[in-house]
Amino acid sequence: MTTRSLQAHRLLPMVAALMAAGTALLAAAPVQASSHREAPFISSRPKVDATDFYMFASYEPGRDGYVTLLANYQPLQDPYGGPNYFSMDENALYEIHIDNNGDAKEDISFQFRFKNKLNGVTLPIGGKNVAIPLIQAGTVSNVKDAALNVNESYTVDVVRGDRRAGMRSAVTNATGGSATFDKPVDNIGTKTIADYAGYAAKHVYNVNIPGCTQPGRLFVGQRKDPFAVNLGAVFDLVNAPLGVITDPSKINAAPNTIDDKNVTTLALEVHKSCLVQGSDPVIGGWTTASMRQGSLLNPAPGKGHSTTAKVGGAWTQVSRLGMPLVNEVVIGLPDKDRFNSSKPKDDAQFADYVTNPTLPALLEIALNIPGTAPKNLPRTDLVTTFLTGIKGLNQPASATPSEMLRLNTGIAATPAASQHRLGVAGGDNAGFPNGRRPKDDVVDVSLVAVMGGLCMLNGNNNALQLGTDCKPANVPLGDTSLKLHDAVDQAVVPLMGGFPYLSAPTPGAQ
Repeated sequence: MTTRSLQAHRLLPMVAALMAAGTALLAAAPVQASSHREAPFISSRPKVDATDFYMFASYEPGRDGYVTLLANYQPLQDPYGGPNYFSMDENALYEIHIDNNGDAKEDISFQFRFKNKLNGVTLPIGGKNVAIPLIQAGTVSNVKDAALNVNESYTVDVVRGDRRAGMRSAVTNATGGSATFDKPVDNIGTKTIADYAGYAAKHVYNVNIPGCTQPGRLFVGQRKDPFAVNLGAVFDLVNAPLGVITDPSKINAAPNTIDDKNVTTLALEVHKSCLVQGSDPVIGGWTTASMRQGSLLNPAPGKGHSTTAKVGGAWTQVSRLGMPLVNEVVIGLPDKDRFNSSKPKDDAQFADYVTNPTLPALLEIALNIPGTAPKNLPRTDLVTTFLTGIKGLNQPASATPSEMLRLNTGIAATPAASQHRLGVAGGDNAGFPNGRRPKDDVVDVSLVAVMGGLCMLNGNNNALQLGTDCKPANVPLGDTSLKLHDAVDQAVVPLMGGFPYLSAPTPGAQ
């Protein structure tokens, strides 16, 4: 195999991630992090706004064979955002879906429902017991601590088959068998919760998952946002430094403007034997949130924690997220709400956004550098790789074209210290786009892809079988398209070495 072929073989999966990942540098609308406020409707419903979805082989020592699923919700949480902070929506259904036969339909769904109980803590004031205005009445260190004025809890059901009509069973605590789990209160501040990491760790559960022979692990709670991006400069017509991967001084030259923000994470670790079907090791995954079809505001709410509205009707999907950045920078503004309500099996309706992407042209406008967009239209290079997974890496035996994150569970995890920020592009086949780990720099991967890097690797002889027009002559940036990065280093974001991997949230007060 020639040196060029070796490079192509190694970099193909990276570049293949393009339209699944898009790129934050090409956004023309106000979005946040990987997938925040990406559509008109969801921008008004932050509690059901999915921000990032991760699916990867667990790399915590001793967890070989496990897959970690992380679905982050509620964007841009300011740590000081009290007094109510960021509880989950009791009237919403949060789900993580797995397709294990390549038909673009869910085969396994994990469904999360939440309950927020007001404890009615009062203080004696002048002979009267008066309700306090805060969600805590003192320091907090334990599950269901007496000082908490609100207890947040949740259930998780596993549904096999259609998510609305399939067989439903409850995930249960391996200790005691309860089907109800406690969620830690958000990180109010160090005076209220002196050791938040230790407090949150008490909410990590070993669980029994129906239909699985191996136990799993479960955690739901606030985490530090693990995504890194220079947001303000990006949306100011890409007013940010761009560099090349070979220039180490520029890899972390710009600030991560969401470094002080938190998110809420639904974390589940499941043995791969419970997720795959037959001998095919490849699974697809995505997360959704749904709300009831109708809501009636109460003009005279009574006492209680959730008395301002009555909801009813069928579940209606309002958020969808698989690969990062799709709805922000790939789907056109008129179809953003439609995408959030859609299912992977119906993705043919969005094909034009992949075959004739606007992102390269937007970058030309933003940077005022005409003529840099790849010339191979329609972009068969993107269609081939984005909608089916990469043959030989993470393409299922039978693949219906559809957008989702795909993971080959047969590829062993790379230890945390050895992970490459560019995933497969850096020779690390356990990383993006073979699933997605928190350390994977999806923005840099996307920059390379959107500006034609795949065609540079395809060469003049169509070596990667991506169409005869996908060749170097149609890539104005040439080899530079393989070296672009956004000057923010995803790899420096602090992470935990084990489940749930994302670091403790930034406190509201030190």
